[in-house]
Amino acid sequence: MKDEEKTRAQLLEEMAALRRELDDLQAFADPEWRRLEKWRQNFGQLQEMLEGVLEILEGRDSNLAEHQRRVSRLACAIAGEMSLPPEQIEGLSIAAMLHDIGKVFIPLEILNKTDSLTEMEITLIQSHSQAGYHLLQNLDFSQPVAQAVLQHHERLDGSGYPANLKGEEILLEARILAVPDVVEAMAYARPYRLNLGINQALEEISRNRAILYDPEVVDVCLRLFERGFDFL
Repeated sequence: MKDEEKTRAQLLEEMAALRRELDDLQAFADPEWRRLEKWRQNFGQLQEMLEGVLEILEGRDSNLAEHQRRVSRLACAIAGEMSLPPEQIEGLSIAAMLHDIGKVFIPLEILNKTDSLTEMEITLIQSHSQAGYHLLQNLDFSQPVAQAVLQHHERLDGSGYPANLKGEEILLEARILAVPDVVEAMAYARPYRLNLGINQALEEISRNRAILYDPEVVDVCLRLFERGFDFL
């Protein structure tokens, strides 16, 4: 328990440092300045800081850290195929790298439980998107990072959580994140189950295209794998 508390304290310290860095940047950043190359370089430095946060997560749960890296890779590939602007893709990259950060507050014995989860345990796990939002909401990323983290488990038909949003009520970044999140989770093994494989993962998003998942995002994702996309 002490090691876990220490990890959480390190995480919060990293996030506080990130916020200070962002505050310093925002103090000198007007809309024109943000469009300059210097802003892009500083944004890249912030991404490196977030990699440091991922290292802390990896020390607690390597599966979680690797999941977020792989989701970020696929999410950015999808966004690129959709011709989103670079700054939106950068924001999506950060949201993807941190989308499960709220799980740092969930006991590992629940996250890695091999038996069926109780209703209370399911509710606790589902709280991770809200917890992640609370960690990130006051950080000014210039992109809706916190909102994407909050909404990445929402579904087009309103069956998702935490707010049962539907269709375009869901942020585009969150609709993008939902697809690689599911594909990666099914394709790779977890402590509580064997991997189901990429074919089953792609069948899942195909079957629920325009029901649970954004149809354009699904179509782009399928094309990427047809062309040989690899998470590695």
